[in-house]
Amino acid sequence: MPLWNIVLSGYPASGKTVLARRLVSENHNFIRLNVDDFRGMYFGSTAPRDEEFVYNALTTLRDLALSSEHSVVIDSTAPTNSTREYLLNSRVRGAVRLLVLMIVGKTELENRVQQRRVKGAIEAWDKAWENPSSHMPLMKFRNNSPDEFETSYYVLTDLLRSTVHPYKRRFLDHIYPRT
Repeated sequence: MPLWNIVLSGYPASGKTVLARRLVSENHNFIRLNVDDFRGMYFGSTAPRDEEFVYNALTTLRDLALSSEHSVVIDSTAPTNSTREYLLNSRVRGAVRLLVLMIVGKTELENRVQQRRVKGAIEAWDKAWENPSSHMPLMKFRNNSPDEFETSYYVLTDLLRSTVHPYKRRFLDHIYPRT
């Protein structure tokens, strides 16, 4: 399997952590890095605080993992292109970059956020959201239902094991989706 640097981007409750944990549990070579875990570890809260320090620590550990031949999945909302670029760009050569954009319908997302009782999460993300830059290698991961998650997961894991990525014909609609 190639060495991967995967950044998950999406609304709170869109399934990023579920996806990241599953990738790590089913692929012994993967490690998960989570921005909120870093904030909590260093500052005792997931509320934004000294973001430069948090992201520098995270990307340093990412590069250490990649240089040690571990693929990385970064679990972060990453709503802006500058954040995505920062997380995707590593000093380690040979790692394949991939932005995985979590796609969930508004109604489903609102239901999930309501169950978690996280007020203002959707509005805050909407304000910061930027469409991904066209030069970023992108996969849209649809997650409106368990069946949709499984289908997207199958496509993603097939891609991760591929040595011809991302040019296999069947991946093109997922990686370079028509908008």
